[in-house]
Amino acid sequence: MSSLYLAFQAPGKKVRYQWLELYVYESPKTNLEKEHNKETIKLAESIKAKRTLDFQTTKNGFVSAERGKIDFLDFFEKMVNQKMVGSEGNGGNWLSTLKHLKIYLNGDDYPIEQIDDLILEGFRDYLMNLTVSSEKRKLNINSAASYLNKVKACLREAYMNKMIKENPCLRVKSIKQVQGHRQFLTLEELQKLAATPCNPPLLKKAFLFSALTGLRWSDVKAITWDKIHHSETDGWSIQFTQKKTKQTEVLPVAEQAIKLLGEKTSDSPFDGLEYNAWKNARLGEWIQSAGITKRITFHCARHSFATLQLSLNTDIYTVSKLLGHKNLRTTEIYAKVIDKRKIEAAGRMPILIEV
Repeated sequence: MSSLYLAFQAPGKKVRYQWLELYVYESPKTNLEKEHNKETIKLAESIKAKRTLDFQTTKNGFVSAERGKIDFLDFFEKMVNQKMVGSEGNGGNWLSTLKHLKIYLNGDDYPIEQIDDLILEGFRDYLMNLTVSSEKRKLNINSAASYLNKVKACLREAYMNKMIKENPCLRVKSIKQVQGHRQFLTLEELQKLAATPCNPPLLKKAFLFSALTGLRWSDVKAITWDKIHHSETDGWSIQFTQKKTKQTEVLPVAEQAIKLLGEKTSDSPFDGLEYNAWKNARLGEWIQSAGITKRITFHCARHSFATLQLSLNTDIYTVSKLLGHKNLRTTEIYAKVIDKRKIEAAGRMPILIEV
């Protein structure tokens, strides 16, 4: 396979190269390989267009005499709008951060160059002491950490684009997250859901498809029929670009997942699938009607896929690849949730006393 890279040159400067960590088949032989090349090149062109826009923005004075004069909240809101495209869950997190930023800054216009470590530390304290309910419950520590990280990411983007002279985040400590419990459904519970009607039916189909493939909401919604392939030797697979990581993947899937999709009636098997509060409420009603008392979100379908694979003795490296994780440590969280070997070891204890 060949590696793709960008070559760019500013006036009077040396040519610089950026390796994209994207690869194409030099001589594609199968339709799957040809489709992989097509999608990968499309992604590379998208990255090229963004880099060109960034260069033109800098070149045309966005960062010159007006360096840092851009309003910080306006810049952050632009990033929120970018994150909302194709990833409603992550975008919602950015939107919540913007809401808290406006409260903390009293909605005042702060030029981005004025956002220093003192303001960031103040926002950190604001999040750590924020109450979010009538019971005066403090904001979840992981939510607080996530909101602060969003602000840091925004300022890091500004620094990389030479909109500010230095990155003030380097002097501000992050909020340490705690490892939360990843809720998941057992095989028996998934079977109960499969046998329970849901309104709307499309939500049920999408949730079960996620549980059978491990795909995120954004990736399920983006699936089109032309990305689904079948081979006599390798079975069914889906080629897609992860909305979160932007990596092009070829994911092998079980035949029952494909059968779940039903007949082709439009370009996408999930045409009309939307993320909103009404759908979340319907999901909760469906879970309850199946006799399940756990607090389940759509993302729990992905958790269920991971824990089910591990409980069936699929090795953690393979599960990591199926989930599209870049780092094996991310997958190890699921191994801590359910460790079949520990359960089996506990069951082997001899009877010491009759009860």
